[in-house]
Amino acid sequence: MTTRYSALSLVREGLNRQRGWTPAWRDAAPKKRYDAIVIGGGGHGLATAYYLARNHGVTDVAVIEKGWIGGGNTGRNTTIIRSNYFFPETARFFEFALKLYEGLSQDLNYNIMFSQRGMWMLGHDRHGMEMLRRSANAMRLNGIDAEFHDGASVRSSIPGLNESPRFPILGGLNQPRGGSARHDAVAWGYARAASALGIDIIQNCEVNDFITSDGHVRGIETNLGTIRADAIGMAVAGHSTVLAAKAGIRLPISSYALQAFVSEPVKPCLDTVILSPATGTYLSQSDKGELVIGAGLDLYLSYAQRGNLPWMERAAAGVVELFPAFSRMRFLRQWAGIVDVVHDSTPIIGETDLGGFYVNCGWGTGGFKAIPAGGWCLAHLMATGASHPLSRAFGLERFRTGALIDEASASGIAH
Repeated sequence: MTTRYSALSLVREGLNRQRGWTPAWRDAAPKKRYDAIVIGGGGHGLATAYYLARNHGVTDVAVIEKGWIGGGNTGRNTTIIRSNYFFPETARFFEFALKLYEGLSQDLNYNIMFSQRGMWMLGHDRHGMEMLRRSANAMRLNGIDAEFHDGASVRSSIPGLNESPRFPILGGLNQPRGGSARHDAVAWGYARAASALGIDIIQNCEVNDFITSDGHVRGIETNLGTIRADAIGMAVAGHSTVLAAKAGIRLPISSYALQAFVSEPVKPCLDTVILSPATGTYLSQSDKGELVIGAGLDLYLSYAQRGNLPWMERAAAGVVELFPAFSRMRFLRQWAGIVDVVHDSTPIIGETDLGGFYVNCGWGTGGFKAIPAGGWCLAHLMATGASHPLSRAFGLERFRTGALIDEASASGIAH
């Protein structure tokens, strides 16, 4: 039985020398058959399993993870949450995700450390300011909060900005409800809540092949044996093309490494999230005091989850251009996540040509902020066989009909 977290339970276990806590989730062994299988133990996969159980009563579900829970892109991003997109379809989707995030700690009974500190995009030239005005108008038309500020207002809101930067700060667009959350906590919270509803979470289980017959998926072959189900959802981010190919499905995705960096911890000094297109940098400060810094995509296809020196130099230059006071800070660590980029920078949530096989992929640089809505919509599709209204425009058929949703501009710098 899962312990319910509360102030009372903290006091009780403190008096009990912390000996009464139960494991956050069951580390299950696979059964021979399930009603549904979700491949991918990151945020989207765990959220899918949770909403299958909570929203649709489908609890005979296995989550299959090649490594450990949250060890992929969910634990390798810069934790930013926002909904400042341009087109109505994506704006509605990411706004729904943001609203779910706002109540997620209570829903999961797990503190995901969601801090709505605001999300700023800076304008450095006439063209950048025009793009910000365009974005602000689109957000307001889509019913999403947006504040447009001139340069003086930006500086009064964000202390410490460079007084004489190479790229002048002419203004900024702020989404006050944006912010950041703890990425590990999101994965752990969904895993704990899904396990409490009866979901089997199976780690260190690699999918080697798919079992199919009569144009329908029937199960998977893994290093732990054969597991059968007539409904399989896949949410494996940058490795989506590799795994889908095992099922005979070709996805319109290219995978790139996206690098991130963390500085040594310092006292609280940055209480918001900042994206600067001109410097190619975005940053925030974590609850531990580290500066969390992101840059752009590597310009070549790769599955390597490691960084490189050129991007570290670019990121450092961008941070110092914005905040000269950070110039003497040292990097603590560097890593990369593998992002799955689609031609129109819009995700894919839908069925495939293989019956019973559903995909959640193509998030590019926006996967973390979409976790609750991505899981919600994939669960709806797997349980009902029909796309949720929020994700109806995100199916693979748009590449046949030409109804693309080009969100490259709103994706901005990768984050």
